[in-house]
Amino acid sequence: MRLALFQPDIAANVGTIIRLGACVGVSVDIIEPCGFPFGDASLKRAGLDYLPRASVTRHASWDTFRGKLQGRLILATTKAAEPYTAHRFESADTILFGRESAGVTDEVAAAADAKVRVPMVEGMRSLNVAVTAGIILGEALRQTGAFPCR
Repeated sequence: MRLALFQPDIAANVGTIIRLGACVGVSVDIIEPCGFPFGDASLKRAGLDYLPRASVTRHASWDTFRGKLQGRLILATTKAAEPYTAHRFESADTILFGRESAGVTDEVAAAADAKVRVPMVEGMRSLNVAVTAGIILGEALRQTGAFPCR
């Protein structure tokens, strides 16, 4: 199981997601370009001392990422019909999250093997990407029995 971020805009969200990955043993892929310098102070602040313990791979482009992708690509998007709780996750899945400001391109959306969403109250636009990552990843790890034992 992996988390992937497509051209993220907000360093603090990336830091939080990297911290999430470090804590539950899930690798994180960053698909560049990012909307901030990767060494940004807010990324470090959000990631705290977890950053050195995280498994992070930076990809120069979408094409580079696609060339290394193994398993299914599951896109988290507010436009999906399927709630994440109805989806059957697999241990080799990569869960992809789009830019905070614009989501993903049509090309990226078309490449997804499945699209899932977190159901929300009518009239609400979206959750924070790091919150969404935690919600969906938690369910995916539960389904696959991959939560770390402690």
